[in-house]
Amino acid sequence: MFMLRNVSKFLFGDTSKESIIEIPQGQLYLVRPISPKGYSELIFKDAAATIRRTGQEFQYQLVIQRAYEEGEEELAAEEDEEGVNDGLSDKDEKVFLLDQSLHFRCQVREGGDKVLAWKDLSGDPGDLFEFVCDPSVPSDKVSTFALAVAQCQYERKHRRSVQKASDKDLDEFSFQEEEPIPSASPISSPIIKSRSHSLVSAESTSIMARDVEYARSKGQFKPVDSGEDRTTAPAPASQPEAKEILAKETAELHLFDSPSGTFMQQDPEVTATVSEIGQWQYWLQISGKDKEWLGQSVVGEINPVFNFEYLSFIFNHYTEDGTAYSWLLRFKDQESEERFQEGLMQALWEQLNEMKWVKINDKDKEYVLDAFQDLTMEDPETEEQEEAEAEAEEEEDEEAIDDAQRSEHYDSDEEQEDVETHEDDGNVNSQLAVGYKHDRSFVVRGSQIGVFKHTPNNNLEFSTNISKVETPKGKLFSPKKVMLHAEDSNMILQNPDDPNSLYRMDLEYGKVVDEWKVHDDVGVTSFAPETKFSQMTSAQPFVGISNNALYRIDPRLAGNKLVDGDLKQYVSKNDFSALATTEKGYLAVASNKGDIRMFDRLGINAKTHIPALGEPIIGLDVSADGRWVLATCRTYLLLIDSLQKEGRNEGKLGFERSFAKDSKPQPRRLGLQPAHVAQFQHETKQPLAFTPARFNTGVESTETSIITATGPFIVTWSLKKVLAGRKDPYTIKRYAENVMADNFRFGSDKNVIVALPNEVNMVAKRSFQKPTRESIAGPITPIRRGGRFSNRLGRNDIVNSPF
Repeated sequence: MFMLRNVSKFLFGDTSKESIIEIPQGQLYLVRPISPKGYSELIFKDAAATIRRTGQEFQYQLVIQRAYEEGEEELAAEEDEEGVNDGLSDKDEKVFLLDQSLHFRCQVREGGDKVLAWKDLSGDPGDLFEFVCDPSVPSDKVSTFALAVAQCQYERKHRRSVQKASDKDLDEFSFQEEEPIPSASPISSPIIKSRSHSLVSAESTSIMARDVEYARSKGQFKPVDSGEDRTTAPAPASQPEAKEILAKETAELHLFDSPSGTFMQQDPEVTATVSEIGQWQYWLQISGKDKEWLGQSVVGEINPVFNFEYLSFIFNHYTEDGTAYSWLLRFKDQESEERFQEGLMQALWEQLNEMKWVKINDKDKEYVLDAFQDLTMEDPETEEQEEAEAEAEEEEDEEAIDDAQRSEHYDSDEEQEDVETHEDDGNVNSQLAVGYKHDRSFVVRGSQIGVFKHTPNNNLEFSTNISKVETPKGKLFSPKKVMLHAEDSNMILQNPDDPNSLYRMDLEYGKVVDEWKVHDDVGVTSFAPETKFSQMTSAQPFVGISNNALYRIDPRLAGNKLVDGDLKQYVSKNDFSALATTEKGYLAVASNKGDIRMFDRLGINAKTHIPALGEPIIGLDVSADGRWVLATCRTYLLLIDSLQKEGRNEGKLGFERSFAKDSKPQPRRLGLQPAHVAQFQHETKQPLAFTPARFNTGVESTETSIITATGPFIVTWSLKKVLAGRKDPYTIKRYAENVMADNFRFGSDKNVIVALPNEVNMVAKRSFQKPTRESIAGPITPIRRGGRFSNRLGRNDIVNSPF
């Protein structure tokens, strides 16, 4: 290729041009032939390769610049989540200094593929960047480009013009004696286990199922070698006696292998049986021809996900010591999977509701079955579209990592290693209330409340400590629930020892000044503002629920504060658990049975009743306009669209008009992927348990994100990605201790306030990462131990005290 020296004058002659030569079209890959991170990753699906001059003599850059498709750039600009920045450049281009250490090579493969390759100097040994040229690019263009690279490297090394260099001088930059350039295509990856990290990481069950389907079609299943470092199946539990068989189907069995990050086939043919073993007790047994593989109770923790496109069912399995495994069954046809799904969901629903499946109508059955399908496949995008959109998230400003700020209640010149972070009082932080009217956050810790100020540069600044929460009669108590009220000047407190009363704290004085008796016979399970933003005003009334009643509370009333005319009480025990209101004052009420009711006002029957999936609802939020209802169950979230899209009530919300009997809104079940659950629990040794999820919120702002936490992980969903059917809708951040409470800063989704057992932190949402083996296992955001820092930390890692 170095016979083209006569072009060097043409290439280097016009120094007024920044660009020396360009290949206008191709794809950029990062290939990791021996890395545990995965084999191949598509960085830019449509890009141009350019050699550019720099401001320094004899210094040149290789620049790979992403090309957007129509409309894609706008979408990428709106994305807020951030991938890992490798320090090369911004999200739209990769920049490499043309140095001999790159070992730049050029190759034309059988079939005509023209490939440029160079070392990833910041990666693992053997990692390469590969630019696969578009077929339309002529071979001589590629050869000329490679020659220009060699000439640039020559000038950098020898600090002189290449015009007098001989062919022999340039030979030292050819590197053709090295191993052939490995293929960037995931289809030809040498080991099928690495495909989960090829074009798109295995971020969803649908991709995992697709990988299994691909391996089946190619006959590339690798036998499990017990000598390798693999996840091995645990010993099966003994099978109880079956009273009734609900489903029995044959399938292939696969086990998720944590080291490789993909499913490994265990048995080409097993029998999966769902049976009733006692009153409201059910069992899943998977048996092979030669051995029993597993058996476990059918409970909500199995986190079932069905994907009919790839005939797959993915679920979690727990051993007696709490260890989690993720399994995949692949059925021979859709009919087999449908029969198995109905049997399993019948068992799960009956176990959770203690009611026979036959007693619910067909529409409610369909509602339950659909909720446990892989909903990301309902509105599928092409693989190319997903790859292109993913590129926009992979690199953001490094400043994003520095957005997690700290605050202290001590002198600024004090040594950070010598700070006492909290008193050893035996209490931990338990609740968080984020101010609407004023930039304050309040953290409950036993019978104390810490007050933190939000600064304009997204810091938390400790303000004061309300050291004693006590009744007007002087009895100390630890609030069960708190709510800011009346322009954030008051805080409503609930005493767990007095279920029929609430207390008002004057935050200016830091003292409880009123006790409000709600009703002699109606208790308080939970309470909420009368409208979404009423706490920004001086409005006094708010709403509350008991186990079977919904009502308004007006503190201005004499005697009991419950407004009798706005009481809606049910004869049956509905076991209400949570409520939320919209900007117009519409109400959503959820229960421990798992159902949701929607009201347009108090004192009347619900306009819409959403059936229960089974698990208790522990938290509820509603978008300001009432379009979206967000319910939190222990192991998953439910996102419900209340807008009616057809029929006589088209355009109305479920709060305003009832849905037709055959058109109840289909919930989107937001759960962690089963493999991620297995990895979470492998790391933490804890069961999944979400904190109440919330939308970001603000006056005249739109909800874009959802925040919750489980164990030491904060999880945030992009609402846009969820609604678009994206397969990577959530990102995570890990701490060293469990997250006790979390919420967005009011008016923004860019910053999250986090309460750990003994610390409080404001963290940038852009510092969250996609869930991978690496991000789940660490790095862990450090915290202080024993009143001292465990190590010297950067600004983004220091957490706040004293709470």
